[in-house]
Amino acid sequence: MKTELIHLSELSPEAYDKALEKAAEYIRAGELVGIPTETVYGLAGSAYHADAAPKIFAAKGRPSDNPLIVHIAKSTDAENIAYTNPVYYKLAERFMPGPLTIILPKKPIIPDTVSGGLDTVAVRCPSHPIARALIEISGHPIAAPSANTSGKPSPTTAEHVYDDMCGKIPLILDGGPCSIGLESTVIALNGDKCTILRPGAVTEEMLSELCTSVTVAEAVKSPDKAGSKPLSPGMKYKHYAPNCQVVLLDGTEDECIAYIQNHASGKYGVLAADENTNAYPEKAHVLSLGGRDDYAEHCRRLFDLLRKADELQLETLYARLPEEKGLALAYYNRIIRAAGGNIVKANENLK
Repeated sequence: MKTELIHLSELSPEAYDKALEKAAEYIRAGELVGIPTETVYGLAGSAYHADAAPKIFAAKGRPSDNPLIVHIAKSTDAENIAYTNPVYYKLAERFMPGPLTIILPKKPIIPDTVSGGLDTVAVRCPSHPIARALIEISGHPIAAPSANTSGKPSPTTAEHVYDDMCGKIPLILDGGPCSIGLESTVIALNGDKCTILRPGAVTEEMLSELCTSVTVAEAVKSPDKAGSKPLSPGMKYKHYAPNCQVVLLDGTEDECIAYIQNHASGKYGVLAADENTNAYPEKAHVLSLGGRDDYAEHCRRLFDLLRKADELQLETLYARLPEEKGLALAYYNRIIRAAGGNIVKANENLK
């Protein structure tokens, strides 16, 4: 299959509209399109076509029991695919369009192939104008996981999508780099209480302003046990991993720097805050995450840097284990999966 990559920013208004219509035709026909969102690039197919989801799973190499998120153009469109409630609309008023996914009881119009066999559906209204325009033009809600090979770092540019999906899908729309860089927050509701199944840019603290209680699922901080039924994307299996071994160092900045100085060998890299980029041996490939406390920037850069590690053909990539609160929790959730839970106590290995 030939894959066309269309750079939308280079088009005239007329050509831009034609490109979106072309993508919409593919969606209506049950085919797949790579599309930008504010979180990561999505592998989009019609949520109404029962055979679109199997094509998504095949292109990604992804297990079919992992549910797909269904993207809608406006929050009220959830009525077409799910049974809503007042709490959904309270949250939607604050966070939609945006990086929040809410799990709701699904209506029969959503195929079981999309919901992973569950009686619920994950609903999100993206804020990216291209994604929303495509949903509107196609007339179909869009099932769209991240547009990468399953288990690898999610794509935050159209070039990342092309690297993983060339020859597998007919079209990729380039809408520029993603502004957030990590997938949406996914929550399940129980009355006016909620459980975070996957953390993202909508944090526990932000949700606490509208829900009477917010619980973080155990699987957020450690991958779910094999054989369990995932309620959300990102709860199960090793995710986001580059080809090299990722080692997370648990300790202070000074302890982590000392550990790398004393123990790192071979061709290795370090994910480092800007303040520490000069602290490592000359042979280290230092990949900058941004300012020490700027977790929004850490999130925005993470997947791109994990792919950079592959481009550099690193054997090992070191990173400091972040804290587990606020936006840092989303970064923690992704990097601990990229490492496959490989955590080293930095201060116990200093000699």
